[in-house]
Amino acid sequence: MPPEAQRVQRTGAMTERWSRVSRRTVRFLAADAFAWVGGFLVACWARYEQALPAEQAINAVLLGGAAAVLHFGIAALRRVYSGRQPLGSIEEVRGIVGTAGGTAAVVLLALLALDDRPIPASTPVLGTGLALLLMLGFRFVHRHQRDRAMRPDARSATPVLLFGFGEAGQGLVRAMLGDPKGRYLPVGALDDDPDKHDLRIAGVRVLGGRDEVADAIRRTGASALIFAAVNADAALIRQIREATLQTGAAFKILPPVRELVDHRITVTDVRDVQISDLLGRRPVVGDLALDDNGLTGRRILVTGAGGSIGSELCRQIMRANPGELMMLDRDESALHSLQMSLTGRALLDGPELVLADLRDDEGIRRIMRERRPEIVFHAAALKHLTLLQRHPGEAVKTNVWGTLTVLDACRDVARFVNISTDKAADPISVLGYSKRITEMLTAHAAASHPGTFLSVRFGNVLSSRGSVVTAFQRQIETGQPLTVTHPDVTRYLMTVQEAVHLVLQAASIGRDGEALVLDMGEPVRIDDIARRMVEQATNPVEIVYTGLRPGEKLHEDLLGRGEADHRPLHPLISHVTVPVLDPLEVSGLDPFDEPDKVIDQLARLCGVVDDTVLKPPTGIPLAR
Repeated sequence: MPPEAQRVQRTGAMTERWSRVSRRTVRFLAADAFAWVGGFLVACWARYEQALPAEQAINAVLLGGAAAVLHFGIAALRRVYSGRQPLGSIEEVRGIVGTAGGTAAVVLLALLALDDRPIPASTPVLGTGLALLLMLGFRFVHRHQRDRAMRPDARSATPVLLFGFGEAGQGLVRAMLGDPKGRYLPVGALDDDPDKHDLRIAGVRVLGGRDEVADAIRRTGASALIFAAVNADAALIRQIREATLQTGAAFKILPPVRELVDHRITVTDVRDVQISDLLGRRPVVGDLALDDNGLTGRRILVTGAGGSIGSELCRQIMRANPGELMMLDRDESALHSLQMSLTGRALLDGPELVLADLRDDEGIRRIMRERRPEIVFHAAALKHLTLLQRHPGEAVKTNVWGTLTVLDACRDVARFVNISTDKAADPISVLGYSKRITEMLTAHAAASHPGTFLSVRFGNVLSSRGSVVTAFQRQIETGQPLTVTHPDVTRYLMTVQEAVHLVLQAASIGRDGEALVLDMGEPVRIDDIARRMVEQATNPVEIVYTGLRPGEKLHEDLLGRGEADHRPLHPLISHVTVPVLDPLEVSGLDPFDEPDKVIDQLARLCGVVDDTVLKPPTGIPLAR
């Protein structure tokens, strides 16, 4: 659109807005003038016990009009009618009451100064009270009509019931009722708090607790239930979901508070239930306070920016208002998706996107020299355990040598955070060996470079690319059995938001050369995830047990042998001392050697002399 047309459009919009505001102001002025005149007239009429002389009536009308003019003058000075306060708000009521009180005081003092009073002195006192009632009553009616006009159309909106009527639930109700084009219309609520039973907010009443789900859905005709108890445990979510689905209604959920802290609750926050909601895992990262000051205004580079961890890192760093965020990845499609998610545009023409490969030693060094990042988050890595077990040379070239290239190019950065994995604790796989080596190389850099170099270690990330949840979802969609390695296998699981929160926390409190490990609560049985997802599936799904693969553990470890659980700065974060590995020792690796020899070399660099591959337990049922 041409600039001139845009200017005309903006001018027209502003004119329309001022016209609308002016019409509303005129209506309120007329109503308030009527309130003053009516209040004085009724007060005088009551003083004369319903036998008001005509002369006194005229005087009451005139003085009421004078009071209205005075009221408008005081209101103009205080800008009561300027629209600064929301209609019907406490602020507006306070402004009206204060203005009316000042008007009454002036009128009363003027009357008391006269020997021959045109109306009784009690009239301003009683009349002001009546005028206030009329003024506030008019605003109540106006607000009520406006709120009803903002409600979603009952003919097109889905009637919904809410479970949980705390601050989040009430905020969601107000958001729903404030959108005339909204897709949800709240018709009732449920809450286990007995003090909230029969509570009514914006016309939506609490109808009972968790035992009344089916009855409330039947009574209200709700087509869906939205779970809005944002701090509830997974057992309650499963119970309410099951009770809702048995009635034929749909089940939706409001995300946990940790996902909503940066904005007000809106209808768009409502989503389908996810497997992470049903697992019963305590979201420990929500207890971590994050200080963004260490990122604000800094030049920050993220490697592997297009991956699950890297892209979420970029999103959370952007909220801290960095001076410059550089996003490096070798996958151009991933960078395209990342730019689209961050800015809503993907022209790929900005300097923030850096297309490069860790295996390009000279290219990485040139980028670091030219862009001069102050903080580096190293998330780029090959991560699929089984594939790396078959191709260990690729882990050498990317995970080990690639990290060494980045570390050497980052000699002058203020802070370097290497992203590791729980598989680096007592490693038995190529992935674990390679990530353990990156921790040791980072510790060496900490001892030889001036900045702060550290690692952060966490478990599996729910719903990341290639994760078990993603694999299960694909198998369900294609009608395939769910493949679980072993009925008893467990893993530490985190949401991607939690994982990234920990990485940023490490950048804030981590010390030179150490690895930070989060207390991730209890590990989760993968079989439980499979069962929950089978329950959610629309068609019957079989679970097949395939046995542990080479390099896989039955149970993961967060801390290796000899690593103390030391938590000096935060009760949820362990600080682990990492031994130093000289980069010259990894230069002797031959990625093109026989896979078994490469694996043996990696194990020896990690200090694993007797490298034994975990054997799958026997007696595993093949199918169920």
